[in-house]
This record gives sequence, structure tokens and C-alpha cells, in this order.
Amino acid sequence: MSTDSTKDRAEGSGNPHRRIAEAILPLVGGAANVTSVTHCMTRMRLALADRSLVQDKALKALPDVMGVVEDDTYQIVLGPGKVARVTPEFEALTRQADPGTAAQPATASNTTAPDTDAPDAVTPRSTAAQATAPDTPAAAKTADDLAAEGAALRAARKEKNATPVKLMLRRIANIFVPLIPALIGCGIVAGLNGLFTNAGWLPSLTPALAAIASGFMSLIAVFVGINTAREFGGTPVLGGAAAAVIVFPGVADVSAFGEKLAPGQGGVLGALFAALLAVYVEKGCRRVVPSAVDVLVTPTLTVLVSGLVTLFGLMFVCGEIATGIGHLADWLLDHGGAAAGFVLGGLFLPLVMLGLHQALIPIHTTLIDQSGYTVLLPILAMAGAGQVGAAVAIYLRLHRNTSIRKTIRSALPAGFLGVGEPLIYGVSLPLGRPFITACVGGAFGGGVVGLFYQLGTSVGSTAIGPSGWALFPLLKGNHGLGAIAAIYGLGLAAGYLAGFVATYFFGFSKQMLADLNAPSESEAAEPETASGPSPEPPAGGTAPDPAPAPAPAGGGSLDGGSLV
Repeated sequence: MSTDSTKDRAEGSGNPHRRIAEAILPLVGGAANVTSVTHCMTRMRLALADRSLVQDKALKALPDVMGVVEDDTYQIVLGPGKVARVTPEFEALTRQADPGTAAQPATASNTTAPDTDAPDAVTPRSTAAQATAPDTPAAAKTADDLAAEGAALRAARKEKNATPVKLMLRRIANIFVPLIPALIGCGIVAGLNGLFTNAGWLPSLTPALAAIASGFMSLIAVFVGINTAREFGGTPVLGGAAAAVIVFPGVADVSAFGEKLAPGQGGVLGALFAALLAVYVEKGCRRVVPSAVDVLVTPTLTVLVSGLVTLFGLMFVCGEIATGIGHLADWLLDHGGAAAGFVLGGLFLPLVMLGLHQALIPIHTTLIDQSGYTVLLPILAMAGAGQVGAAVAIYLRLHRNTSIRKTIRSALPAGFLGVGEPLIYGVSLPLGRPFITACVGGAFGGGVVGLFYQLGTSVGSTAIGPSGWALFPLLKGNHGLGAIAAIYGLGLAAGYLAGFVATYFFGFSKQMLADLNAPSESEAAEPETASGPSPEPPAGGTAPDPAPAPAPAGGGSLDGGSLV
């Protein structure tokens, strides 16, 4: 290791985020096993060369890791704010790591044992242990058992969702997810500007705040074009150039389909399709243009062809689509009100399970581009409120299951802030029925927000990504911030309460409660160990018959049985 690298590590030893990165890196197979690192609002996303090198159990046991999610990348849930600080430190570690020290597959000489509870497989209980203790009462499900079942469900969902349509939706989501930090930052600045303007405070500062808040949104089409070209294998700057045509003020002098165009017409959808067209034009040129003139011909034809098609076709067509999306959202909530909110809030998490939620990202962005906020996100965010209420009910109902209760205690703070993965995959989804009752809670929360929209008060968000309490700074609507925040808070309260009530009274069968509140394996062994060693049999006699083992609470065994 070089002296500079040693110095960097010494300087970073007092950095808590550096320490988190240092703890994670060896557990994912070392720097040589990490091919790329990105992050979103809550997760650090790793592309891995060899998935088998990851030590899942040890990784999940780290106090700063809220959970892991497997999709097209290996995603480590660190939470909002923290992930943006840990990821650069992790990237720095992977860059400076000596290739000679890369992690090798775990062997008997490793100091850390390889994890046998990989997310894509549930390790069955040892058959030898079962054979030696046939009369032992069934142990309760623990948090580790639920985590293993949640991992298996994630793996099954990943395999099921690998269809061409869903993979395309995932690629579209990859275009918009990198824009979320800027959307959040500019959205909060816009909220502050609105607050100062309405209160009459700092009149000399508000124009500057308006410029800061609106600058990114006025050029969002360019960023969408850059990300689209990058995602689909083109030159990013050419994708940005094709999309920049949409926001150029001079398009007001161009007519298409008998109408004058307006700067920004077509919005992010037009930018996406313009950049996608640029990618295909560029790739076609690369195949036929001689290399000697490629540097001149290919970029020229790419921006010319994609630009002309954008001006005389895409801007008008995508503008009509974007306008239709805005009208549809307004019509849905104007006429559907509570019913529409109930359906949207209740079905959002099943949409996530099916991989279809990613189709909503460009819709949210289109609504933000049109009116400054999306009215759909606060309703969909109620799904997380239902999960929180369900988790509290599970905590109270499983009063003897210390393992699951511990998991809920650690995951609830993140759940209140809108990070729902630990509760979903670690608690409610593996249990089955509580996941459904949690969705009922989300439905009631969405119904409350939808009802107020029908009554004339729209509640929107100026950015996508956060939910739960973290969404309060981003709220915006057609009334004052106080009224909008109160309605959103009322929706959260309804989601918490409905999720709690539905789960407490309908989330468990009697058999489930008996099984889940049965003594754990360690508790079941305590009476034997507490009484000391078995008495020696008398000389020439036989040992006394052992006391019969108590029957499992509620009868039956969890081995091979379903909780659903």
C-alpha cells in the first residue's frame, strides 16, 4: 500500500462515514469485487463481479445498515443523508485499494466465516438437530428467519420482474433517479421562497431564491437527455444537445402541425425521446461512417436529425401527452377524491412488488415540470404510513418474540422518515397477512388526502424521493403551507391508525400468534440448563424418566408451514 493511501486512511480514521465504508467493503468481497458504485436517496447501489463473496449476515448485522435489497444491483440501505456521505468514502476506498489485497472466496482460514444465509437461498434448519431433539417444542420465528424469508421473496420478485417491459421501466427509472437530489434541493429552496414571499420577508432575497429554485427546472430537459444517452449507450453530451432544443427560447419562431411551438413544450418526455433518437442515430452513423471522418460526420448528423425530428414532431406529440397526464391526474382526484386516493395508497406497495412503480417516475417529473409539484406522491407516500402502523401492532401482538420486536424497534425510526424496506422485507412481507393489512392502512391515508383534494385543497410535492416525515419540507399546493402540512399530517395519522387497527385485529390468525409467540430455541433450552446437569443414575439402577416436554404453543410446527 502506498504512503499516500496509508495517510488517507489515517486521516479518515476519525471520520464516522469512512469507518462505515471500511466496515462494509470487506463484507461485499473487497474492492476487486465492486465494479461500480452509485447511490439514490437511501441506498448505496453496488454492481458486483461475484455475488457469492458477499457476507450477507455480517453485513446486515452492522449497526448502520438498515437492510439490503437485491435487484439489478446489490443495494445497501443506509438511510437518507448518511448514504450521500458514505458512498464517496466507499468509492475512495475502492480506488485506493491495492489489487493484491482484494478479497478472496472465504475459506477455512478466513477470520470471518462465510455467510450461509444468502439472500437468494433460505438455509433449512439442520436435519441432524431435528433428529436429535424430536420432542423439543417448536421455536418461534425470529428476525433472522423473517429476514431470510424476505430475502427469498426479493429473489423471487427479482426473477419474476425480469421481463422486457419491466427491464425497460427500470432503465427509464435510472434516467430520473440521479436527478432526485437536485429536485429536492431546488424544491426546498422553492418552499422557502414561497414562505418568505407570502410573509413579506427579505424582499431583496426572494428574487435570488426564485432563480436558484427555477434554474434547474428550466434546464431539466437537458439533464434528462444526458442521462438517457448514457443509459442507452450513446454519447451523453449528444443526448443533452438533442434535448436542449426543447428549452431553447428560439423555438417560439418554429411552427409544427399548424401551431407555434413554446419553449419547454414536450417537457421531460420529449427530452427522453429526443435523446433516445439521438442514440440510435449515433449508433447507426458509427456503423457506416468511415473512421477518418467520423468525428465530424457522426455528431453533426446526430444533432441535426434528432433536432429536426424533435422540432417538427416530438415536441408537439409529447407536449400533448404531458398535458394529458396533467389533466388525467387532476380529473382522477377531482372526480375520484377519497376513492381514488384509497386505491392509489393501497395499491402502491403491490405495484412496487411487481416492479411497475418505476413507470410513475416520469409521470411525477412531468407533473413537477408542468405545475411545480406532483399531487400523486403525497398520496402514494401513505403506503409507508400503513407499514409503520402495522409494525407497531406487530410489536404489541408478538409480546414474547424478542427477536422480531428488536428488529421493529431498530427499523421504526427509518420507517417514520419514509425508509420502508427494513419493515417491509424484514417484518411484514414475510409474515404475509400483516403486509396486506399494512396496505389497508396506506389506503385509508391516501383516501384522506384524496378527499381534501376533491374538497378543493391539493397537496403536492416539489420533488420525488422522500416520503413520511421527510416530505414535509417539500410540500406545496394551492393553499398555504400550514393547511397543506396539516392535511398531509392528517393523512399520515390516518395511515398509522388504520394500519395499526387492521393489523392488530386482523393481521394474525390464532395459530400464527401461538407459533410466533412460542419460546425461542434459546428460551426453550433454559429450563434444562438452569436445572444443572442431569443426575447420575444410581449404581446398578436406571436413570429416572425425564419430564415430558411441553407441547408447542398452539400445536404443530413451523417447519414446512406457511405463515400466510
